[in-house]
Amino acid sequence: MKKYIKYLIVVVLMIATGGCKKSLDLENKSAYTYDTYFTSDAAINQAVIASYATLLHTGLWAREWYYIFDLLGYDAKNDQPLQGDLLALAQYNFAPNQPQLDAMWSSLYRLIMRSNVVINRAQAWKPANTAEQADQKQYIAEAKFLRAYAYFNLVNLYGRVPLRKEYIPLPTPAEINLPRAAVADIWAFIEQDLKDAETDLPVSYAATTSFGRATRGAAVALLGKSYLYEKKWTDAITELTKLTQSPYTYALAPVYNNLFDDPNQDSPALNPETIFQVMNQAWTDWGIGNQYYLFGGQETWGGKATHSDRAQEYGFNDWNNVFITTTAVKAFTYTNPQTNATYVDPRAAYTFYGNAASGGETQYCQQCSTGTVAFPYATMGYKYLKYEYYNKVATYGGPQSGINGQVLRYADVLLMLAEAYIQQGNTGGQPLALINQVRSRPSVNAPLYTSLGGQSDAMTILMRERQLELTGEQSRYFDLIRWGLAKQTINAERQVEDGTQPFQDKNILLPIPLSEKNANSSVSNDIKGDWN
Repeated sequence: MKKYIKYLIVVVLMIATGGCKKSLDLENKSAYTYDTYFTSDAAINQAVIASYATLLHTGLWAREWYYIFDLLGYDAKNDQPLQGDLLALAQYNFAPNQPQLDAMWSSLYRLIMRSNVVINRAQAWKPANTAEQADQKQYIAEAKFLRAYAYFNLVNLYGRVPLRKEYIPLPTPAEINLPRAAVADIWAFIEQDLKDAETDLPVSYAATTSFGRATRGAAVALLGKSYLYEKKWTDAITELTKLTQSPYTYALAPVYNNLFDDPNQDSPALNPETIFQVMNQAWTDWGIGNQYYLFGGQETWGGKATHSDRAQEYGFNDWNNVFITTTAVKAFTYTNPQTNATYVDPRAAYTFYGNAASGGETQYCQQCSTGTVAFPYATMGYKYLKYEYYNKVATYGGPQSGINGQVLRYADVLLMLAEAYIQQGNTGGQPLALINQVRSRPSVNAPLYTSLGGQSDAMTILMRERQLELTGEQSRYFDLIRWGLAKQTINAERQVEDGTQPFQDKNILLPIPLSEKNANSSVSNDIKGDWN
């Protein structure tokens, strides 16, 4: 019997390696490939949407983004529940293997890779009619905007980084181990992408299902912001001024908190201010995906969930991981520019919970069936209100927020435009009117400045105005770095609050992640001191 089994095994092996070779080489007609899938309008659109989806990947807007830059910019400080690797961010005690920074780097390059795929395949696609030709231009423009957004963050955070300009299906070792590009070359690439996007993106989209897609205004805003960061003041003024004129209709949201309240963010009537935002959808137990997808389950076990974890993470009745810093709170109390008396800015009540003296909101649960509840300041201290919805529920019960993440909004544009004037030495009527426009939002209605004074005084006013308007929006860290004030400001603030001065000279740039150094020998060989 064993003899027959032996012969049978030999025959099977002969068939497998010889007689059936032809059938094994048959092409699977139902399999998708790089060349056969991206051949229709629908398929290219899916690739574009997949690129936007990267904004909700680990390290970006669904979770780590707000932790990284609120903690590093000292808009937030750790409460006791915050532990482990996140605590290292709060203490500036991180290294090249910091998980959140590694995830951010990977997700930004994933966004670049997917955008490159869209551009490559959309250019190869042959549209069937004029409508598809228009879509082709739009898809490429959206991908260039997203690619520019990724490189904008990379060049500001890391300086020289690999500049991957195109998708290469079968890269050579030299293309894999791409060296870091010069900062000037990265900025030039960003500028060109945004100029191209500005040409081919629509001013607006007719369908409400297209909320969140990049518009021409988004490309203009990011290009103007890029010029500002590059200190190209005249170019910044030219670009940002476009957004104050036709065909654009941006305006300040009358109610400040409509910018951070999920039912109002998508209403042009209630929120005409948003220029670009990361879209979220509230999670429910009957809804889409897994509510814990943002802990690494994107596109795997998490399903199609698209909510944010910020409300839960920061929520004082939930995970309670951070405070708003006392420094940030105190910034809302300053001298009234008209009376010289002590003044508390009304934006405090939209930004944090606190006591009456601080100007923070002192109640929550305004829309709960159980009635309004006094905020327990005596035991809680100062806590974030922005991006929370404790006005509706007393506790969340899990990560489920549908509040969108603000990336570019009109108030930011007005303040950037004012700054560009001031940086050129113009402290007159133009920047004064722009700053006062932000202060005169109906729900804020702060006293207007009658003069900005000299350039130094005007920059002080501008810096405070950006701090108050954009607290908790991951802007302050970028502002302090580009102004050259990060070390002295953060160390001075930390010295007062916790007796530390954690910001070191090397922190001007983030460390190149260990994973990149392990994967790219050109980058690894270019690193000195294991940092950047």
